[in-house]
Amino acid sequence: MKKFNFLLILILSVLFITLESCGPVVFSSRLGTPPPPWFYPNRVETVRYMYFPDYYFYYDLSLRNYIYLDNGAWLTVNVLPARFKGYDLKRSRKIRINDYYGDNIRKYHSETTTKRKNLSSKRYH
Repeated sequence: MKKFNFLLILILSVLFITLESCGPVVFSSRLGTPPPPWFYPNRVETVRYMYFPDYYFYYDLSLRNYIYLDNGAWLTVNVLPARFKGYDLKRSRKIRINDYYGDNIRKYHSETTTKRKNLSSKRYH
């Protein structure tokens, strides 16, 4: 019985150490495609969109593309246009959108912007 307990503890310890050294885990619908180099989560989580508030664009982790507003039209691209090239996305402020997983981030953005405007106008009246 002591050998069994020792063996069980040894196996569990090795398993724990192995899993701990795996690093961050990202859930995605596209296996084999790593997340962009600026995305390093500190824990296991399910996130579909990242928002970069300083640059006003989203990144869709499931489809691996950027979504941004350009002259009133929402554009979806795999690579950001030249006007975004000088930004260091690893050091940029990012917001994980934890409460939205739908396909229409434009709708989410519109609703969220409207809520923010309503809250700020109530604060000052």
